[in-house]
Amino acid sequence: MARKQRQKLGEILVEWGLVDQQQVDEAVQKARAGGQRLGEALVESGAVKDRDVVRALATQLDLEFVDVEDEAVRETIDMSLVPADVAKKHLVLPLGMHNGRLKLAVADPMDLELMDLLRFRLNTEVVTAIAVPDAIRDYLDSSGGGGGGGGGGSAASSMFKTDSLVTDSVDATMDKSVDASIDISGDDAPIIRLVTRVINEAVRGRASDIHVEPMADRVLLRYRIDGVCHVRDNLPKRMQSALIARLKLMAGVNIAERRIPQDGRIKMEVDGTNIDFRVSSCPAYHGESIVLRVLRPDAVRIGLENLGFERENLDEFNRIIRRPNGIFLVTGPTGSGKTTTLYSALDTLNRPDKKIITAEDPVEYNFNGINQCQVRDAIGLTFPAILRSMLRQAPNVILVGEIRDREVADIAIQAALTGHLVFSTLHTNDAPSAITRLIDMGVKPFLVASSIQAIMAQRLTRILCEKCRTRDESPDERMLRVVGIDQSEIADGNICRPVGCSHCNKVGFKGRKAIFEMMRMNAEVRELAFNRASIDVIREAAIRNGMKTLVEDGKKKVLRGVTTPKEVARFAQAEVLIAENVDI
Repeated sequence: MARKQRQKLGEILVEWGLVDQQQVDEAVQKARAGGQRLGEALVESGAVKDRDVVRALATQLDLEFVDVEDEAVRETIDMSLVPADVAKKHLVLPLGMHNGRLKLAVADPMDLELMDLLRFRLNTEVVTAIAVPDAIRDYLDSSGGGGGGGGGGSAASSMFKTDSLVTDSVDATMDKSVDASIDISGDDAPIIRLVTRVINEAVRGRASDIHVEPMADRVLLRYRIDGVCHVRDNLPKRMQSALIARLKLMAGVNIAERRIPQDGRIKMEVDGTNIDFRVSSCPAYHGESIVLRVLRPDAVRIGLENLGFERENLDEFNRIIRRPNGIFLVTGPTGSGKTTTLYSALDTLNRPDKKIITAEDPVEYNFNGINQCQVRDAIGLTFPAILRSMLRQAPNVILVGEIRDREVADIAIQAALTGHLVFSTLHTNDAPSAITRLIDMGVKPFLVASSIQAIMAQRLTRILCEKCRTRDESPDERMLRVVGIDQSEIADGNICRPVGCSHCNKVGFKGRKAIFEMMRMNAEVRELAFNRASIDVIREAAIRNGMKTLVEDGKKKVLRGVTTPKEVARFAQAEVLIAENVDI
């Protein structure tokens, strides 16, 4: 069924008998010659008044017209629902909540991007009505709302004149108007303000990632905070093209290319701190999905003590990273804090008498005094090529971003055997699995046994908010059993539960710390590695020789009230929870 064509403004005014067709035609010619809009030309000629134009515009856009001078309307205005600066800047009046949505009388209903920004700023759904701008301004001035004062009124007037509300046709598609906003110079384009606000809010809210995910009828905006995704807003679908284009433009990638994944980088100052954002775009069914990884320069300089090490593991870690040679591996899934741990180690070792070189893909954090090499496969600058060059640079310490294949593993092992200390990461579930993983890659068992000094597995668990956590008088027995806490330890410990307060945004958790599993290579473990022993056999030997598992390390933090049994179980005992059909 064909959509009914929207009437033009001039047609409505003629139909109402306020002007005739000749006046409209003359106003159209005047508007075109002077770069004006039809309504502006009609008002200047004295043919109609501002109120007539706004009422016609309400009819054209199928919106409710609100007479702010009506006492009944004034009684519904509740200025406590909108911050004063918002009301003043955007000329809006809150008319109360209706069915969970905030009703706003606005001066410019055609600025759809502004409506979305207001919705985002006020964090609620908005339904709009239209009012005469001068009437809104007079009310704000007389009531003191929006700060009052003539200066504020004139500033708002220059942005939202009645004339600017009027158009001879609004049949152009809204998507085109949004797309055009990315071409506006300066920081005043609505989409630019929206992107800036999103990034600032995410950084201030301690988010590690910003997810922009197109859906069938909306664009989902989510922040990952302390490892958990939180839905921030559902943006209108019409904003998708401009939003994604703006982010890609900032990241320095090809805006026109939508068929293949792209990676870029954004550098931006937030609250006086220069923040890097690693940007990844990936084509999806409903449009490109964009993820911004927030890279804070201070995130890897928090000190080894603040990573979550227990004293025993910290002492062992400090001894290992000060060895003159050998390989130290950190294992765990993506997002488990491996990079932060290794950078913290490099920061500790970064002294004038040490030469440190890294091979990374990509370089996430910049360090003074460390030679960092970015992998560029397109030009042949691969991990193996960089590592071979590194060995001719006479370094003391080498960091390999990740051991991905046998070639990289062989070169790293050769570097360790020729007097270099090598740090690297590997994707395995626990420390003993790293040995079998390297052997499966094709590395000879005797090389694995002789070159590796230690392997450390880690996970990140959320820590309880210090402001609102409280002792858990009846902890979940299943969770306690999974973590290995018995009744005697419950009495002696301080098991706490989350509550939620303004300090932690009602979540109950604020921040994360790591739990570790440190496996030091000794004669028994080396012998098992040489003989290609199974993971279980290697794990049992490591535990006999003093290794504390991830669960045991997490258990200590639970008994001190740092985190909860469920948090530890989610990451360290997930397979047990799945077997017991426990929601994690």
